[in-house]
Amino acid sequence: MAVKRMAPVALLLLAACIPQRGGAYDDPGYRAPPRERQDRHPEPQQERWERPALGNEQDVRRLPAPPNAWQSRKVQADSRVIAGTSYTVKPGDSLRSISARTGAGSEAIARANDIPPPFVIRVGQKLTIPGGRYHLVRDGETGIAIAVAYGVDWSRIIAVNELQEPYILRTGQRLLIPDTAAPNGRPETIEQRAARFHLDLDVDDIVTGGQPAIAEKAKPAAPTASSARVLSPTTPVAAPARLAGGFQWPLRGNVVKRFGPGASGERNDGIKIATPLDTPVLAAADGVVAYVGSDIPALGGLVIIRHGDGWTTVYGHAGQLLVQRGQAVKKGQMIALSGNSGFADRPELHFEIRQGRLPVDPLPRLPAR
Repeated sequence: MAVKRMAPVALLLLAACIPQRGGAYDDPGYRAPPRERQDRHPEPQQERWERPALGNEQDVRRLPAPPNAWQSRKVQADSRVIAGTSYTVKPGDSLRSISARTGAGSEAIARANDIPPPFVIRVGQKLTIPGGRYHLVRDGETGIAIAVAYGVDWSRIIAVNELQEPYILRTGQRLLIPDTAAPNGRPETIEQRAARFHLDLDVDDIVTGGQPAIAEKAKPAAPTASSARVLSPTTPVAAPARLAGGFQWPLRGNVVKRFGPGASGERNDGIKIATPLDTPVLAAADGVVAYVGSDIPALGGLVIIRHGDGWTTVYGHAGQLLVQRGQAVKKGQMIALSGNSGFADRPELHFEIRQGRLPVDPLPRLPAR
């Protein structure tokens, strides 16, 4: 069910105004209050799924930042439909030049002809050119913006194009756009489809479709050292190649909801940790901030960090966001303050660990207490 977006950020607050409290509660004098203490396997409290009173989303405070990439670079739905055909390789041809000549994606041609990397073709070779609707990717376009322009879920575009980590599109790449029938089963125009389409963003959309496209031989930008330097929303950012060590708890508190399906059939892709308001939220491992904002209404103030080796962590319901997209962070670094934004009816942290596109249970991957 689509949910209307809440009001935009109301307050801006610099991170320098927030007292720094160290990395991971290493102060030996620190003692968690009784309601925060937790044994290794606490019993979840009674779950509440009623929508809380509106207004929590308006309390999310964050550093000044530019809009997200999918909001700053609109995509024109000017795809080209081509018929399936064949092509005989000529001297000097490459998959990229054949793609430009025929209008089909070079990756789609390689898949249709079982051509593995490094995609070597031979003069005289007869290639199958797969038909379909292809979108030519321009500089700065994102997967999310492309999905919205064509009225197709981004996950479907990932599937038909067999896109892989790190999901950074390339300028000049041709993406196959899957067909979608109207509710009455009849074919519909792109304009009709886009007009009725509503993309409810989720974490997977942001992680896989939030990076802007980059030139064919260019490299993503290196992460910034602090929140003082803000990268342009049209600048793709390099993620770490490897996960450095394991994960730590993002804060102390009672686990009030576990990973997996709930009693009513709904699924939780992470865990919920009850905590007092304005508790420091700490990065669970070294990484690079992939997203900061509140574009997923259910999760409110949200930070997403990529750690390398396909690992990602997610921190939701924050009341204050203290980092910027593209910022490098260390394990134990404060990235937010806890809150009750989004669909939270108490102060808590929504915490996820994802491997690739799949959420995994965080508890077995966190140290015992």
